[in-house]
Amino acid sequence: MYRVDNKRIVLVIFAQMSEKTKLDLKVMWKLLKFSKPYYLIFSTAIILMIVFAVLGPLRPFLIKEMIDNFISGDGTDLSATAVHVNRFMEWIANPVKATDYLFLWTILLLGILLIESIIQFFLTFVANLLGQSIVKDLRIQLFQHFNSFRLKYFDTTPNGTVVTRLVADIEAISEVFSTGLITMIGEIVSLVMVMTFMFAINWQLTLFVLLPIPILLIATRIFARAMKHAFQKERVQVNKLNTFVQEHISGMSIVQLFNRQKIESEKFDSINKDHRQAHVDAVWANSIFFPVVELLSALSIGVLIMWGMMQLNHNTADLEAAFGTITSFIMYVFMLYRPIRQLADRFNVLQRGMVRAERVFEELERIDHIDARGTITTFDFQQAIRFENVWFAYKDEDWVLKGIDFEVGANQSIALVGTTGAGKSTITNLLTRFYEFQKGDITIGETSIREIELSVLRRNIAIVMQEVFLFSDTIFYNITLGDTSITEEQVHEAAKKVGAHQFIMNLPGGYSYNVRERGGVLSVGQKQLISFIRAYVYNPKILILDEATASVDSESEELIQKATSELQKGRTSIVIAHRLSTIVNSSEILVIDDGRILERGNHEALLAQDGHYKKLYDLNFAKED
Repeated sequence: MYRVDNKRIVLVIFAQMSEKTKLDLKVMWKLLKFSKPYYLIFSTAIILMIVFAVLGPLRPFLIKEMIDNFISGDGTDLSATAVHVNRFMEWIANPVKATDYLFLWTILLLGILLIESIIQFFLTFVANLLGQSIVKDLRIQLFQHFNSFRLKYFDTTPNGTVVTRLVADIEAISEVFSTGLITMIGEIVSLVMVMTFMFAINWQLTLFVLLPIPILLIATRIFARAMKHAFQKERVQVNKLNTFVQEHISGMSIVQLFNRQKIESEKFDSINKDHRQAHVDAVWANSIFFPVVELLSALSIGVLIMWGMMQLNHNTADLEAAFGTITSFIMYVFMLYRPIRQLADRFNVLQRGMVRAERVFEELERIDHIDARGTITTFDFQQAIRFENVWFAYKDEDWVLKGIDFEVGANQSIALVGTTGAGKSTITNLLTRFYEFQKGDITIGETSIREIELSVLRRNIAIVMQEVFLFSDTIFYNITLGDTSITEEQVHEAAKKVGAHQFIMNLPGGYSYNVRERGGVLSVGQKQLISFIRAYVYNPKILILDEATASVDSESEELIQKATSELQKGRTSIVIAHRLSTIVNSSEILVIDDGRILERGNHEALLAQDGHYKKLYDLNFAKED
């Protein structure tokens, strides 16, 4: 039931929006669906807000009754409302004097104020609890959604954009519930109640007081459009700023090495100015709108004063009789314009939240997932790997691999060599299904890798890359990646076989040493050794070495060569290397160029052909040999 009511309320709130309204309503409805698990919290917040909105307008009405019956009058000529309330008071204390009634009504007003304060406390807590709960669920879902994307998405999307979606955009969405939608509903109810009381007291005077309202509605519509444009501009600039900062902090060494500090600072200054201007545009709209609200509020007060003067021109008794009405209407005017002014603030929050939510839902609805329809969960990976006429392109038919066809026998090793950009790493990325090939097939035994459940496939393949990524955590965590099935003894044993145990133990805290962001406190060789330990403890059936020794020193390379020999035992291996020592022992060497296999054979046979491999050997390997 609450879902229907909520949607109806939302439709009322957004009924006067611009041509973009339908899209905003769809986004709002999607957000409301995330509140479904918290319908009790949502319903409680709505009820508390409505009660709070009703109690506020009740106070000026009671004050009017007090003035009319206990201050201006003699306390005997009571209105119908006062009679009923006073009967209740008599049941409590049996008072007989007007001063006693005045005291009890004052206590009643204080009681209402106390109740309002208590409701406001719980309302603030419940609304924020709702907002943060929804944000938690939304952020988890978005992060899991990103985890399922192909690597192609991250190749083309800046890290700063992804961070903005997960952090800033979703945090803005939380305000939609904590200080936006629920508060707007309460303020709309408050407006209705205020106008109800005003018409009940004096409908002619109410019409006079409401004369400036059409002007206010026009100003609000213009303000809403201006704010939407400002928030869209702000969204773009926040994304640019986050992306720039993310990239330049990560690449600070390059900036400093090439003395680009001044130039990059000027770029940042330009981006920051655009970011500031986007916020200034929003401030400019506010700086015009709120003085207009104050002016119209003062105009309504002026109408009240004129009406009071007209009463005075008749006679003093008329003014005295209208004193309670004037007092209550002055309070109602402020209560009337305050929600309207606050509605503009809430509308700002909603606009910002809708703009950010629209971007988040674009990502959630993006279909860029890896095809994970494989169902085989138990599989023997110690079988031959075959690439059968495989074609692959990152975009359209701009082919990177063209008819790749080869086989790696079970527990054998094959090496891939070639110039940079020839397609060597792409071949291994297809085996791990980081990317999906368009033509041909890749099989293990007689089974296509697409038929194997994705997590099972990757659990049995280990990759040691040239550029090792380490998390800002302990060495032990970077080896196990949080896998609780890997024991400390297994890690120590693997480190000893790789030859890294001693250098790890020499670090402060040993395996508990925090390597900081990206392992910045370790050398390239040390990070590479940790990646070998990581591969070893996961005990893969298939091993991929992607130029694992290309950037290490001779001493580290010697350790890595021993680790490689140990790690390759009993495993099918694919080796991409720029060093002769890592490929000469392979069962077969494939020479890759422009996405094709040009030559294949062992080291001696390829040298004898005097072809591409011989040229690569003379250029890269001869001195090493």
